[in-house]
Amino acid sequence: MSTGPHGTAFSGRVGWGERPAVLVIDLVRAYTEPGGPFLLPDPGPAVAATGELVAAARAAGRPVLWTVVRYTRGLADGGLFVRKVPALAAFAEDAEGGWGEIAPPLKPEPGEPVIVKQYASAFFGTSLAATLHSAGVDTVVVAGVSTSGCVRASATDALAHGFRPQVVRQACADRSVQLHDANLTDLDAKYADVTDLDEALARLRS
Repeated sequence: MSTGPHGTAFSGRVGWGERPAVLVIDLVRAYTEPGGPFLLPDPGPAVAATGELVAAARAAGRPVLWTVVRYTRGLADGGLFVRKVPALAAFAEDAEGGWGEIAPPLKPEPGEPVIVKQYASAFFGTSLAATLHSAGVDTVVVAGVSTSGCVRASATDALAHGFRPQVVRQACADRSVQLHDANLTDLDAKYADVTDLDEALARLRS
């Protein structure tokens, strides 16, 4: 619990429910491969940790869901977001490079939903909440990129939609360690539980 100037005002726990699902946020080649417009300084550990989460969920029969960002030719559905972040043009349907493809060796299996989104949150303007609710999911185990952007927005909206967000520290990454750590600290204080990989794996397998 918080011991700062606000006492115990923050850092309560939402905990784990009975039916977790793994949600992999935007872990695509644009963040992981040289030349990618959003290349991270060290994406390898997050990719490996996400792979472990996905494997554990599959082995236990837990749902695995993925998100990607995709825009129509000419970015007509990108709104002001593509103006604010011009590099998002790499995710247009006519863009070269294949930067919007899921980062190897990760790969969705047949039957695993791939949610297409245009904005930061995996829930905004998508069918994700309905898909999770219909599957009986109560806990969303969040992995992917970036911690300060789409991971944060998706975890925050997961809480708003009545799910228990569990953000896995080792399975997320950002442009710097400082951004990563600061956003995990704030998420853990207000919008989600930040958990370690070992605990998340144990929960998925139980």
